[in-house]
Amino acid sequence: MDTQQVKQIIMQELSAILQQDAEVRQFILRLSRQHFADKVETESRFDRLLDELRRDREEQNRKWDENQAVINEMRKAQARKWEEQNRKWDENQQAIRQNQAVIQEMLKSIQNLGRQYDSTIGALGARWGLHTEQSFRNALKGILEEFSGVEVINVVEYDDAGEVFGRPDQVELDIIVKDDLLFLCEIKSSMSKSDMYAFERKVRFYERRHERTVNRMLVISPMVDRQAQTVADNPGIQVYSYAQDVDPAIFA
Repeated sequence: MDTQQVKQIIMQELSAILQQDAEVRQFILRLSRQHFADKVETESRFDRLLDELRRDREEQNRKWDENQAVINEMRKAQARKWEEQNRKWDENQQAIRQNQAVIQEMLKSIQNLGRQYDSTIGALGARWGLHTEQSFRNALKGILEEFSGVEVINVVEYDDAGEVFGRPDQVELDIIVKDDLLFLCEIKSSMSKSDMYAFERKVRFYERRHERTVNRMLVISPMVDRQAQTVADNPGIQVYSYAQDVDPAIFA
């Protein structure tokens, strides 16, 4: 009988032998313990493994709770920081709005002062212009009447047809007369291009109304616009900055 046949017989009879023969069972157990743990040892090992897993889980839970506590503290600190920043932002915005309101009030005050200043300067300028023109007129009269036979007359005539200004209005002229010579003079604190054209129209208006030829046209003004000077050159208007500059030789 070979080994294979012996093995088959053992496999067939082993179960019945183990049930009937305690010695054989002990023998088999001793042999198996050399290679495999018994039930008690297996259960003990399993329990130890479960205990290790439980302790690991508890440790992980503890660390998780600690981490969550740290995260919660960080969140609270960040929230407090944001609240502080928002509070400062609101305070800054309120301060900016208040400053803007103050600036707007200051700008309004400055604008009001500017308008008052412009009005005051405009009024003073107008008064200064009137007084200056009268001063020039008086100076011209005083200077020219020193010469024999020279007379300075300020006349105001009414232009019914609106030939000078495009509508009916008064026309003021300073007339210088010497013997048979007739000079018309415009005395102004400043002369613009349109003022120069208006003066020429005044002269032509006077010539038509009185049927007389004007020998010379004079403009006396300390401020003459460059374009106005160009206009004066064409019709032959003589321009002087001051009454003292008028050349007495023109009356010769």
